[in-house]
Amino acid sequence: MRIKKTLAGAALAGLALTALAACGSDSSDGEGSSGDSAPQAADIRVWLNGTDTPDEARQWLKKAFEEQNPGSTLTIEEQEWDGLVEKLTTALSSESETPDVVEIGNTQAPTFTSAGAFSDLTEQLDSLGGDDLLQGFVDGATVDGNTYAVPYYAGSKYIFYRTDLFEKAGITDVPTTMDEFVDDAIKLKDANPDPANFSGFWFPGQDWRNGAAFIWDAGGDLATDDGGEWSGALEDDASIAGLETAQKLFEQASGAAKDGNEADPWTPFCAGETGMMSTPGWVMGLLNDPKTGCPDLAKKVGVFALPGSDGQPAPVLLGGSDIAIAAKSQNQELAQKAVALMLSDDYQTILAKNGLTPAKSSLASLLGDDMFAQATIAAASNAKLTPAAPGWANVEGSRVLEDLFSKIAQGGDVTELAAAADEQMNSQLNG
Repeated sequence: MRIKKTLAGAALAGLALTALAACGSDSSDGEGSSGDSAPQAADIRVWLNGTDTPDEARQWLKKAFEEQNPGSTLTIEEQEWDGLVEKLTTALSSESETPDVVEIGNTQAPTFTSAGAFSDLTEQLDSLGGDDLLQGFVDGATVDGNTYAVPYYAGSKYIFYRTDLFEKAGITDVPTTMDEFVDDAIKLKDANPDPANFSGFWFPGQDWRNGAAFIWDAGGDLATDDGGEWSGALEDDASIAGLETAQKLFEQASGAAKDGNEADPWTPFCAGETGMMSTPGWVMGLLNDPKTGCPDLAKKVGVFALPGSDGQPAPVLLGGSDIAIAAKSQNQELAQKAVALMLSDDYQTILAKNGLTPAKSSLASLLGDDMFAQATIAAASNAKLTPAAPGWANVEGSRVLEDLFSKIAQGGDVTELAAAADEQMNSQLNG
């Protein structure tokens, strides 16, 4: 039963009414209605989140846009992932405050598309890539046959490991099953008592995005759909088994903070505090960068896809981002031009060369054929998305999963905690 909406959900409900009204308006404000006239010059504000988008891509986008649109400028405003749902909910509701183009996590997109916060991009799909675009991302941003966001990049996580520490712990081969992975993580922890916070597998308490893999591997799920009504599935027996595997890793293999988040995994890695970590491939670029990483230590890195219980790659979270145009943007045509550049082969090639899976399937070969590319492809072969529930962004915004995993990491009763998390999600999943 749905009891109440979160604050973000309630605000989105109001946003839906105003955004849909704006989409249906025939107003000629802003750029005007003439298809033949050039759009009025403006500063296009693009929100990009975190540091995933490399500087090279940002500089290319600004230069290309301004060269192609004389008199207009493009300003990139970096946002933090933490608290993004609430910030977007507020900004997208205001014509004066809204950015023109936004990056949003692919798991968050369904809530905003359902609320009418984004402009309809259906007519632009073919020119943006059409069937070449990552279909799962397109599907997640499609409502009633209309698409309101397009894929930006994807990135399945895989395991980075210290080859020298494997040798020190007597581990001769990378694990090929989930049981072997857990055992090896514990061996690494036991073989490295100093420092005290050393992690055989770096697994901070709030890290539900990596934790989801253990649930899925055991046959469980985060939430399920029954005839259009979504409900939490964490207290199901299979999900409990996966959560118990996560708790074993928390307690016996990880020295990370039990209430910490998964931000900046390269920091403990470069400090010699980590034997294995699960991160997207682009982290390798940070490890090799003298300013952000540890090039000498990076020479001792190997990678492999997290193995599942069946010996195949485990179902890890297919992370990534969509890009969308704010429905309240007064610069719709210029915003479309910016999005087109972000999906161009030139721009997507920059992303691919920096370890991000491009938005177009035809460009996947740009990832290369080294061990990192092979691990990316293997990890993506069985990757999963978060539930396509209309209220999933509410779930993420409320941090119910961060709280669940953190309490599990601190030794809480898995069954009781899962039931409480399901109860909270049941009031959020359906919008």
